[in-house]
Amino acid sequence: MRQASFLSAVHDRIARQRADPAWLASARSDPLNRLILFIDERPLLRIAEAGAAELVTICVNDHPGELVLIGRDDRNRLLFAAAVDPDSALARTSSAVDLRSVALQGLLAEPELAQLAQARSLLTWHARNGFCANCSSRTTLEDAGYRRHCPACQANHFPRTDPVAIIVVRHDGRLLLGRQPSFQPGIYSALAGFIEPGETIEDAARREVFEEAAIRVGNVRYIASQPWPFPSSLMIGLVGEGLTTDVTIDAAELEDARWFDAAEVVAMLERRHPDGLNVPQPFAIAHHLILAALS
Repeated sequence: MRQASFLSAVHDRIARQRADPAWLASARSDPLNRLILFIDERPLLRIAEAGAAELVTICVNDHPGELVLIGRDDRNRLLFAAAVDPDSALARTSSAVDLRSVALQGLLAEPELAQLAQARSLLTWHARNGFCANCSSRTTLEDAGYRRHCPACQANHFPRTDPVAIIVVRHDGRLLLGRQPSFQPGIYSALAGFIEPGETIEDAARREVFEEAAIRVGNVRYIASQPWPFPSSLMIGLVGEGLTTDVTIDAAELEDARWFDAAEVVAMLERRHPDGLNVPQPFAIAHHLILAALS
């Protein structure tokens, strides 16, 4: 069974050297180091007729603008990432592919997907934080992309990751699954929501399930986590035990939510449900939480 995507990072993030300007200048001038390119949050790929794909990279010193450090790969190269002009010659000879599609179609190896998840999250944060939240002055990129500094008020701003509790609730052999209006037809998934200030992971999961489906949840067990670069979340995967069974959905959040018995969920996993219902594919952590809840 394929694991969830964006997890198999093998590169070294070399955090200790990010703040050394001399080291960074040397890294930028080394022709062996590579730059991963993005257009509008989509990585540039070269796609062959047979469906195989490879990342488009260039020498780091060919790009004079802002870039972010990803890390040192298993070939001892430093990898950076940057956004490029969609009208550039390189963009016209490559394909900018949505990262969800790259993962869903298995166009790249999992270690490369982990690099792209890190790169996309960082580049999106920089694109949205060019001005200081304290005094509104323009900020500068520092520490190879892991800090923005405000020269006017000396404030420092750091990339953020938003934690999300995602949970499959079970009760007497049945699983609670729901669907949002934005889901593809027939897809039912785990319930999820952002963790709010002052909440534990468990309390956030219980609150979200009660708000969205009016189900009370007791014991909550951690299963796994998944970086989710849309734009920059960490999905914290859980299985919980339902204390109540009467479902009342919050129509502002969900289109539907209901209990499915185990045999029905297995049919959804195997894509043979008589009504054409399905669960998310293995690239998403929800798929693996459903498997864990069945065990």
